[in-house]
Amino acid sequence: MRVTVIGCAGSFPGPDSPASSYLVQAEGFNLLLDIGNGAIGSLQRFHPLYDIDAICISHLHADHCLDLCGYWVARTYRPGGPAPVIPVYGPDDTARRMAKAYDLPEEPGMTGTFDFRPLERGPMTVGPFQITTALMPHPIEAFAFRIEHGGKVLAYSGDTGVSDALVEHARDADLFLCEASFLEGDNPPALHLTAREAADHAARARARRLVLTHLVPWNDADASLAEAKGGTYDGPIELAHVGAVYEL
Repeated sequence: MRVTVIGCAGSFPGPDSPASSYLVQAEGFNLLLDIGNGAIGSLQRFHPLYDIDAICISHLHADHCLDLCGYWVARTYRPGGPAPVIPVYGPDDTARRMAKAYDLPEEPGMTGTFDFRPLERGPMTVGPFQITTALMPHPIEAFAFRIEHGGKVLAYSGDTGVSDALVEHARDADLFLCEASFLEGDNPPALHLTAREAADHAARARARRLVLTHLVPWNDADASLAEAKGGTYDGPIELAHVGAVYEL
């Protein structure tokens, strides 16, 4: 399993990164995990635009889903004809919300280009991946992902506050992509994690490697990294950055 960071900025794109998006690959299958604002521009630096087999959306805040609008345009109006329909897994209201975002009629909306499917609560199979979802504490319905292939595990927090469920979801993960939106002292409950909280979740989960992501541009990323390293996790910790590749 190969993971490429396409975007890792939190809440809105920053000068060095679009919002959340990750390319997960195995056996020739290309899964896009979240597609936040700015993602499809960055995607083209690392991967052919139309060579995506499925998309999973963790929740319907703009920084995790909004570039589906631009991707709909790219696939629908591709020179030479529309690109093949691909599945988009997301919260139950994804099809309607995305149609509304682009000011399309709800019927057919984007369904001529994307096959919208609800995220199953629990395990599901997407291409070669076994994916398990879990609801996280956030102001709207939001999911974490556990993606397994070939005996390796990628855990992705999505957006979340402090959560015992996240600890179990990331249990023994080879790579834990965990949001670290805030610095200590400015974190409302059930919204996001601080970098130290991300590290503490990784420690409790016994994750083998922690990558801090969803880094809000107004924060000092180096301060986030320092706070995380001051937590209880004793494994390797690094900051996500666009173009980073992880081979699992």
